[in-house]
Amino acid sequence: MRTAKYLAGFISFFAGLTLAGATLAQDGITGLETLGKPTPKALGFQPSATELMRDIVFLDTMLLWVIAIISIFVTLLLAWVVVRYNARRNPVAGTFTHNSAVEIAWTIVPIVILIVVGAFSLPILFKQLEIPEADITIKATGNQWYWSYEYTDDNLGFDSFLLEREDLAEYGYAPDEYLLATDNAVVIPVNKNIVVQVTGSDVIHAWTIPAFGVKQDAVPGRLAELWFNAEKEGVYFGQCSELCGKDHAYMPITVKVVSQEVYDNWLKGAKVEFANGPAAIAVAAN
Repeated sequence: MRTAKYLAGFISFFAGLTLAGATLAQDGITGLETLGKPTPKALGFQPSATELMRDIVFLDTMLLWVIAIISIFVTLLLAWVVVRYNARRNPVAGTFTHNSAVEIAWTIVPIVILIVVGAFSLPILFKQLEIPEADITIKATGNQWYWSYEYTDDNLGFDSFLLEREDLAEYGYAPDEYLLATDNAVVIPVNKNIVVQVTGSDVIHAWTIPAFGVKQDAVPGRLAELWFNAEKEGVYFGQCSELCGKDHAYMPITVKVVSQEVYDNWLKGAKVEFANGPAAIAVAAN
């Protein structure tokens, strides 16, 4: 009995040491520039960190020009009709009911516009939906009100909670990153295909990183997928984007994009902290 007690204490002590070392391994990811977060009074999108997001920005800009040209044309046309055909300048109203040329034009021109828009938008949509072969697969589960992550190829899983305001500096975050920063960030290597499997454990949530151009509902009982390839090292933030209850605003998403070397070192420590650590503590408790 006494031997078992000493053994349990030793295991607990050793687990504590390994957990501390693993925590330092993740906290040691410093010096990253924060690239993906909201900016007060700013206009436009966050800086694009993936090809998917660059495509979205391009499509948005193109559609803005198309809509602007159409809106200006319609406004000028309405103004011309008001000036040319008001009762004072045109006391005798016209009696015609049809104009074949105009009717053909306003049918064909919108069709051509839609074909052009579709020629650009559909390939972008298909690129988002066609999931490539994954270098790393991560399962993200939305809970009320936090995210759980599993690195499915590495027997690694952890929960990610909102950091309180007083804890931001300890974890290396700026004061204005409150409601964005989490205690455990998703860490991924740069220039790798990351596939995220998204689901929910209770109600509908949504996993999104604006700078990556990805957003996917987390629906209980369903497993959806998204993918991205981050091209710039840095810290990126997102938030649950589906109203999921009273603490909807308090389940942020933090992703750290690092070099392959830094990722490999983090993974070694994280496997101890998040995979082996809990098992060792459970043995000690018994």
